Amino acid sequence: MSEPLPIIAVFAGGTSAEREVSLGSGKAAAIALARTFPTRMFEINAEALPPGLDPQKHVVFSTLHGTFGEDGGMQRLLDAAGFTYAGCDAAASELTMDKTRTKQAAAAKGVRVADAVVFSADKKPTAEAVVARLGENAVVKPNNEGSSVGLALTATRAELAKKLSEITRGSWLIEPRLIGRELSIGVLGGRAMGVVEIRPKSGVYDFTSKYTKGLTEYFAPAPRDGTQTAEVQRAAETAFAACGCRDYARVDFILTAKDGLFLLEINTLPGMKETSLLPMSARCGGLDFTGLVRELVMPAVQRFRTAAALPR
Repeated sequence: MSEPLPIIAVFAGGTSAEREVSLGSGKAAAIALARTFPTRMFEINAEALPPGLDPQKHVVFSTLHGTFGEDGGMQRLLDAAGFTYAGCDAAASELTMDKTRTKQAAAAKGVRVADAVVFSADKKPTAEAVVARLGENAVVKPNNEGSSVGLALTATRAELAKKLSEITRGSWLIEPRLIGRELSIGVLGGRAMGVVEIRPKSGVYDFTSKYTKGLTEYFAPAPRDGTQTAEVQRAAETAFAACGCRDYARVDFILTAKDGLFLLEINTLPGMKETSLLPMSARCGGLDFTGLVRELVMPAVQRFRTAAALPR
């Protein structure tokens, strides 16, 4: 007799700037998961667990993007209430939401990262100090947001000074603008999947380019030779392990002509529409969307079954 299936509780929505993106991810994931598991979607509207959950019946599959969803906040609530959930645990989620800590952990294992100036809104550097260290062509972005929320490019000292003057809260970082090919790769169970190349028509992969149809071209698999593909896959697996990730994540890089590959960030709860980057990466190896979401949740289902079999 086969073991009973848990109910998959899909979390979507949330309280971050990426709420609408999350609702789309949640709907697509719930439809696909329902082909294999009993599934229920929960719309999250506050920084709290929704009513109607039971840790003895439900396994959580979260598609909450951004703050509270993937920064360890929701994961800590789930841990405290005894729930099993797919994806990274609270510690890895908190670490990878912080771009600076992510880069430090990956760099310690040999993954190349760009130099950066990190600061809080109440202790901003001067534009002169940043230019002296990084140059005028710079990327300014929040240290702990996703989907390129708040991303800005500067080409002159005056543009950088203006952007700095507009920052009033939060933790930020400034990096030199690296010119090259933007690459994204899914990691499933510690193993890298296919490499996707991202070519925004504007030249900047910002929020608008990500979520406006027709503004970005995607190549899956990326047009690379086998040596380059293997390098990206090794770097993704190394960064994934260095940050203590489990189950799955998406790792983003930029490949420059002069200096090679640089890690940009790790996204532990990436977009989950059929046209999102993680599903594109999976399709490079022949794994369709329904198969992918099944594989994403199965480690959590196994943890749930193992816990249920333990004596109480």
